[in-house]
Amino acid sequence: MNIKTSLVAATSLVVVATALGVAPAQASGGGGDAVRRSGNCSGSTNWKLKAKPDDGRIEVEGEIDSNRVGQTWTWRIVHNGSVSAKGSKVTQGPSGSFSVERHLVNLAGADRLVLRAKNLKSGETCRGAVTI
Repeated sequence: MNIKTSLVAATSLVVVATALGVAPAQASGGGGDAVRRSGNCSGSTNWKLKAKPDDGRIEVEGEIDSNRVGQTWTWRIVHNGSVSAKGSKVTQGPSGSFSVERHLVNLAGADRLVLRAKNLKSGETCRGAVTI
C-alpha cells in the first residue's frame, strides 16, 4: 500500500468511526416527540411542562420554580378534564423548585394535559397546558 492509499483509508476509517459514534447519540437523544411549554405563574414563579409518548403511555413532567426553598405547594395533573394525579410538594434547594413525573394512559386522539399548582401560604397559582 502506498502513502496516498494509506492516508485515504485512514481518513475513511475516521469518518466512519465518527459517524457510528455520533448517530446513536443523536437517535437516542430522545425528546424528539416531546411537547414542551413554559410560562409564568400569578406571581414571580415559573412553570414548565413536558409530555412525550413512552412505550404506549404518556410521560408527563412538570416543574414549579419559585427560587425559594421550603415553600409548600399543592399540585395536580388533569388529563382530558379528569384529575390523573395530585399531591403536595415542598420546594427544595438549591434552586427552590420541585418537579413531578407521571406515566399516564395514552387515550385515543389528542391528549390535553394541564399542570396546576398552588402555593399554600401565598396563594400564588400556576397553570400550564400541553396537547400531545
